[in-house]
Amino acid sequence: MTTLEICNARGLDGAPLAVRVEHGRIAAIGPALPPPTPAEVVVHRIDARGALLMPGLVESHTHLDKTTWGMPWYVNECGSRLIDRIDNERAWRAASGHDAGAASLALARAFLAAGTTRLRTHVDIDTEAGLRHLDGVLATRETLSDRLDMQIVAFPQSGVLDRAGTVDLLDASLARGADVLGWLDPCAIDRDPRASLDAMFALADKHGCPVDIHLHEPGEMGVFSFELMLERVAALGMQGKVVVSHAFCLGELDAACADALLARLADAGVALITTAPPSRVVPPLMACRRAGVPLAGGNDGIRDTWTPYGSPDMLERAMMIGLRYNLRRDDELDIALDCVTHQGARACRFEDYGLHVGARADLVLVDAINAAQAIVTRAPRRWVVANGHVVVSEGVAV
Repeated sequence: MTTLEICNARGLDGAPLAVRVEHGRIAAIGPALPPPTPAEVVVHRIDARGALLMPGLVESHTHLDKTTWGMPWYVNECGSRLIDRIDNERAWRAASGHDAGAASLALARAFLAAGTTRLRTHVDIDTEAGLRHLDGVLATRETLSDRLDMQIVAFPQSGVLDRAGTVDLLDASLARGADVLGWLDPCAIDRDPRASLDAMFALADKHGCPVDIHLHEPGEMGVFSFELMLERVAALGMQGKVVVSHAFCLGELDAACADALLARLADAGVALITTAPPSRVVPPLMACRRAGVPLAGGNDGIRDTWTPYGSPDMLERAMMIGLRYNLRRDDELDIALDCVTHQGARACRFEDYGLHVGARADLVLVDAINAAQAIVTRAPRRWVVANGHVVVSEGVAV
C-alpha cells in the first residue's frame, strides 16, 4: 500500500522532485513518479506547489531535560565560570522540582514541528538527582517514538571523579536505556585526565556504546585530552564511536597543527559537533571538511539556566553557523545546511538517513528557492513528514 505521495516539489539542486512513501520509507524519488500499481492505494497526496524539499533536520547536541521552554521566564543571575553554571543549575533544579519529562516533551514537540526528525539529547546524571531526569526523557522518547528518532546521552554534568557514585549511575543509565555515554573535560573538571578517560572508555567498552565528550578545554590542555583519547580509541578499537562536542581548542591552533590533529581524528573516525558560539573560538569548518572529519551543528541548551538563547529551529542554527564561519555565498550556505542534516546524521550515526530509496521518510518542505533562502529567512515549514507520518500540514502541526 502506498501511504503518501508528494508531487511538484523542488530539490535542493532546483530540479523537479516527487516522492512516494511506503511503510515509513522512501519507495520512489525522482522528477516524476510511475503510476501506482492496481495493488497500491494512495492514502494521502501532497501538492507541494514548488516548495523546496529537504531531508529531515538533525539536532546533534541539545539538552531537552534542562529547558524552561513554555515555562515562566527564568531570571538568570549566575556567575560566568563553567563551575558557577553547573552548581547554579543543580541547585535550581533541586529547589524548583523541575520536571524533565514535561520539559523535554514540550521542547521535543517544538523540534518536530520545525522539521527536526533526528535528535541527540544529553541528560544530566549526578549523585543528587540520580536517574530522575533520565526517566523523564525516556518517557518523552517513548511518547514520540513513532516520529522522532531520539538518542539519549547519559551525561555527568557535574563531573565524575570528585563525585563518588557517578560511574555507577552512568552504568545504570546505560542499562536503563541511554544510548550514548557522555563525559566532560577530563583535565579541567575531573583534574586527572588519565583516570577520567580510563573510566569513560572502560564503561563504554562494557556497554559497547559510543561516547560523546564535552571538551571545553582551551589550547594545549584540550590538545592533550585529544591525544589521550586517541590513544584509547586505538587500543580499544573504538574507531567511529567517539564524538567530541565543542572542541574549542581546535580553533586556537595554527593551521599546520590543526591539520595534523584533524588528520588523526579522521583516521580514528572521531566526529565533532559545534554550536557555533559567537563568544568562543570554534573548530575550523573548512579544514574539517578537507580532512574528512564530520562537523555537525547543535543548539546546546535552549532557554535554560545556562542561557536565555536558542530555538528548536535547526534552520536558525544553520544561520548561526553561517554567521560564525562567515558563509555568505549561496553555495557556502549549502554547507551550513549540511551541518544540520547529513553531517549531523553522520556524526551521530543515525541510520537510513537522506533522500534516497530505502531511507526513512523524514521530509521537510519550505517556501524557498534554495537552501540559502531557507536558512536566512528561516522559511516556515509548510509540510513536515517524520518516519512517514505527516506532522505538519499547510504550516499547521497535526
